[in-house]
Amino acid sequence: MMLGVPLLIACVPGIMIILLSWWFRKLNLSLFVRLLPGVLTFIASIILFYISFEYIRGFEGAAYGILAFFLLPFAIVASIIASKNKGVQS
Repeated sequence: MMLGVPLLIACVPGIMIILLSWWFRKLNLSLFVRLLPGVLTFIASIILFYISFEYIRGFEGAAYGILAFFLLPFAIVASIIASKNKGVQS
């Protein structure tokens, strides 16, 4: 329960971030705009972890820290999706 709920809560914004990065890549926007969702998710994850460690503490703080930990892979995947070139199609 302690790991499952933060994982499920992280899946909703994580999937939205991945889809947003994929959509930006499909629109052929600049690299800065394509990387923005992944970078913002990474920054939000670090801030969430800091707040959970410094201010909330206890079991609730641990749940927020685990949520921040589960957001990191989504940010990495979104950045990888955004950094790939679309490829030339004939």
